[in-house]
Formats: sequence, structure tokens, C-alpha cells
Amino acid sequence: EGLWMSCAMQSTGQIQCKVYDSLLKLESSLQATRALMVAAILLGLVGVFVAVTGMKCMKCMEDDQVKKMRMAVFGGVIFIIAGLSALVATSWYGNRVARAFYDPFTPVNTRFEFGSALFIGWAAASLAMLGGAFLCCSCPRRETSYPPTRGYPKNAPSTGKDYV
Repeated sequence: EGLWMSCAMQSTGQIQCKVYDSLLKLESSLQATRALMVAAILLGLVGVFVAVTGMKCMKCMEDDQVKKMRMAVFGGVIFIIAGLSALVATSWYGNRVARAFYDPFTPVNTRFEFGSALFIGWAAASLAMLGGAFLCCSCPRRETSYPPTRGYPKNAPSTGKDYV
């Protein structure tokens, strides 16, 4: 049983999946988990676009390096929020599965265990938060961290006493 469909495995090894009939019939915790996962995906996409504009290799906003670095940090904050949203959603659903598994009133043939989607969700949330933290570590100081640009030294006019 997942967020979007319910699957059953037959004794022959055949798997049959059925999409949930109605959104309104679902439990409120399942609806909230769905909303958190969709929010995490959308925030992740927004975070990618914001962080890409803050990359040093991009041409946009190249005239102001401090604003460019702030865009990268803002993208990192969005990634951290997206990761937290995904972490809350997967942990909430994992808690639901664990409670149903250990509930003595749940029939043995309808008990669910953790699937690969939960582990992928936890890993994705961890990586999103880690990437956001790395982007936030590039926080700009008061002035730019780049060395000041130096022009080439200008040749002084020759006085006629050039030594080799």
C-alpha cells in the first residue's frame, strides 16, 4: 500500500495494483502525506532553478557577485525546506506502517512492511538537506570573497638606462 495506489501480490507471484478510487475516501494522514510529498517535489524544482541562477558559471547576475551568492544560499534554504518536507512525509508514513504492523487487531494477511519507496524517500530527503546545507555554506560575507582585480602593470617610459 502506498501513497498513490494499493497493490496485492498473489501466491503465483503476480502483482495487481489498483489506484485509489477517490481522494475524499482516503484518511486525512494519507492526504497530508501526499500533500507534503508534492510540496517537497515542487520546492525541489524551485530550489534547482534558484540555485542555478546563483552558480558562478552562469551569466545572469554576473555584475553583482554578492547577490549571486545570496541566490545560491536562498536556493540552499529552499532545498533544506524541501528535504524536511520529504522527511516528514516519509517518516509519517513509515510510522503509520509500523503502527499497523504491530497492532494486534490487524489481520496477519493485511500487514504491510517497509518498501523500497520509504528508503528512497529517506535517502532523497537526506541528500536534499545535505545539498542545501552545502549551498548555505557559501554564505557571502560583507564584501565579496574574490580577490580584487588587478590590472597589468603599465610600462614606464624608458629613461635610456635599461639594464638586462
